[in-house]
Amino acid sequence: MTKSVIVLGAGIVGVSTAIHLQRRGCQVTLLDRKAAGTETSFGNAGLIQREGVVPYGFPQQLGLLVRYAFNNRIDAHYHLKALPQQVAFLARYWWNSNAKRHEMISRAYAPLIEHSISEHRDLIEASGAESLIRKDGWMEIYRTPGKRDAEFAEAERLQKEFGVSYEPLDSAAIARLEPDITGDFIGGLRWRDPWSVLDPHGLTMAYRNYFERLGGSFATGDANSLGRFGSGWKVATTDGALEADDVVLALGPWAAVATRRLGYSFPLGVKRGYHMHYSAKGNAVLNNWTLDAEKGYFLAPMNRGIRLTTGAEFASMDAPKTPVQLDRAEKMARTVFPLGQRLDPEPWMGARPCTPDMMPIIGKAPRHEGMWFAFGHAHHGLTLGPVTGRVLAELITEDKPFIDISAYSPQRFNP
Repeated sequence: MTKSVIVLGAGIVGVSTAIHLQRRGCQVTLLDRKAAGTETSFGNAGLIQREGVVPYGFPQQLGLLVRYAFNNRIDAHYHLKALPQQVAFLARYWWNSNAKRHEMISRAYAPLIEHSISEHRDLIEASGAESLIRKDGWMEIYRTPGKRDAEFAEAERLQKEFGVSYEPLDSAAIARLEPDITGDFIGGLRWRDPWSVLDPHGLTMAYRNYFERLGGSFATGDANSLGRFGSGWKVATTDGALEADDVVLALGPWAAVATRRLGYSFPLGVKRGYHMHYSAKGNAVLNNWTLDAEKGYFLAPMNRGIRLTTGAEFASMDAPKTPVQLDRAEKMARTVFPLGQRLDPEPWMGARPCTPDMMPIIGKAPRHEGMWFAFGHAHHGLTLGPVTGRVLAELITEDKPFIDISAYSPQRFNP
């Protein structure tokens, strides 16, 4: 008999999972309270980060932590009143970012990243989304010799250990690649392997449309209505109750609340982020996805304009927007590139779901039959959506996952 599955959450992870389940003969309904890809998957730098084998760790250097404490940076900002609720998560995050543990985590994380491009390629070709993709990597640029030399050494290590490809850049090379970028940049680095996305929301929608061409369906509903129905599951939709044999929770930052109702306790933290699109002044052109490494902001030449993204904001997920990082980043970016007017009516804000060990939660719910988890991808949700969808679909349909996913098991937090 055909297995029926409800996938809760229509971001890039949920949509990718729905595709792979539908391909494997399941009858799948993708459910969200909003349109596909309009929450966390909407706002990011638009990178499929094949080079991102080392997850973003918590700073270990005392001097850097002191500088962060002043709360005046672009790459990190915090709400003081939110810290008491986040201190347990941050302490575990800091502990796991110790050099030795971080190295072990990176090796466990690498198989997901290794297949990020190939699994996206499959869905991009199948969905006809090639026009949304560029395959020429991205670059980061440096202001000081110390930062340049440290990043060159790290890139060399990643090339030797994980097979990623890079190209060192001097100031003349940066000028050739980006004639309209100015500033005291003494060097840079181009990551060759990653792909970039001209419209992340458009890519998610292309994947959703492909899912529906495969015979899958989309429903609007509330994941909080999920409950048992016999040996399966039931959820309320705008068209009435929906029942299925299995359910996948791909709810991003809302997964902690949904799983808590079911008796689980995941230490899921949230990093909020902002973006804004800009025109370019005159005939200026930004050619590359570019990180101003020491300042912590990103410029991306997307279809909607030049997208400026910020670092992480540590705050309650439902707290009002405080886009101070965006204002700081815009002020700095205007000294580097001739940005024109803002193109969005207000800054976009979203929340990244993060685990303290920096790895996602992928696998079977420890205490419920027919329930599966796929969340906690932090900064790499866009990168890891298709590979997560494939391995989870293989697991649900009782096939052997094509990579070892034991390191991402929900049981590491809920035995």
